[in-house]
Amino acid sequence: MRTLPGMFTGIVQAVGRVCGLQSQAPGLRIEIDPLEWVFQPAEGDSIAVDGCCLTVVSVGPGASRTWRFDAVPETLAKTTLGQWKIGKKVNLEHAATASTFLGGHVVQGHVDGVGSVVEVREGADWRIRVRPGDGLMQYMVPKGSIALAGVSLTLANVSPKEGWIEVALIPATLAKTNLAELRAGDGVNVEADSMAKTMIHWLKNYGAASK
Repeated sequence: MRTLPGMFTGIVQAVGRVCGLQSQAPGLRIEIDPLEWVFQPAEGDSIAVDGCCLTVVSVGPGASRTWRFDAVPETLAKTTLGQWKIGKKVNLEHAATASTFLGGHVVQGHVDGVGSVVEVREGADWRIRVRPGDGLMQYMVPKGSIALAGVSLTLANVSPKEGWIEVALIPATLAKTNLAELRAGDGVNVEADSMAKTMIHWLKNYGAASK
């Protein structure tokens, strides 16, 4: 299975569980139990873990099936990984292949920052409101794409003045990801749409606005 390095779709394939955390120079060794994952990845494979692209360092022997990853200080500083506890549920997606259906949008697994959940409205119209973090609101486009904890979502509402975005979650998303567990005050990994980031970067540095 030939994968496309650094490319995911934001369609979560399984929800795993953090079963080991060990500080080591220069960062953190993370062990994940994939629970209902249907196949075993190989060492060196890329897995999006709650939206963060990590490389499989080793795979547990026999029936243990656990996966081990190393997170460096840069990753710990810009994601929620440094705050994880044993037992935390995490969204998992294997890197895309040439034959992968693009059911979500192009997700790189490069977390832009940690957003803060400001409100969760449960029920038939389940909504989550998030402050994306410093500098990220410029990439938030009404009806555009975002990845929260590695889940490809559509921006249902955007308030540039108040600095928040809102997503609507369907029952399938609530059932197949960990987003139903988010509560006000929680941090969540945010990856803005790569096309929006590219356009804003070009306009700031090479477009008319830069002259």
